[in-house]
Amino acid sequence: MNEQIQPATVRVFIALAPPDDAKEELARELRPAYQAYPRMRWNRIEDWHVTLAFLGEVPVATVPLLRPPLADLAAARRPLRLHLRGSGHFDERVLWTGIGGELEGLRLLATDVRAVVKECGIPFEDRPLNPHLTLARSRRNDPAHAVEGAAAGIAAFTGRPWQAERLHLVGSNIGRGPGPIHYRDIEAWNFTGDRSS
Repeated sequence: MNEQIQPATVRVFIALAPPDDAKEELARELRPAYQAYPRMRWNRIEDWHVTLAFLGEVPVATVPLLRPPLADLAAARRPLRLHLRGSGHFDERVLWTGIGGELEGLRLLATDVRAVVKECGIPFEDRPLNPHLTLARSRRNDPAHAVEGAAAGIAAFTGRPWQAERLHLVGSNIGRGPGPIHYRDIEAWNFTGDRSS
């Protein structure tokens, strides 16, 4: 009998996910960039997310510690009204679109999410929040201007407002093989409270 060996660690982050119609609206705007820069590593639309805290590789056994406090946090919060807007890049290699809307509420949520992680005793790199959604990464042999060109194509984009209604605890398979990065919800919780902070 073959038993699958379970990994000892999992790469984890906590995030918000735009609804499908908001993602499809941006994907339509990106069509010229998809055609102009087909060799870039475009993230799958179903994997688009707004990271609140990136934990990196953590022991699988620590993941259950996060579930109760994240569930409590979501239960105390109301949904946030956000939208996708504009574009930019990190180091001319990573293409992103920005986030607009209730940014103060988003920052407060991220602060509280990170406090939960710390209270669970999980070490992580607590970088300043730069709300964005990563769209693509350039490959080593892509034209030097690929990411900048793609960013310019959606610089004026402002998407429709949407409600961030769930808090997602996400695992990824990055570093697990040569294929594309895929994400999966470990668990997600609805925002059911009446406060934004």
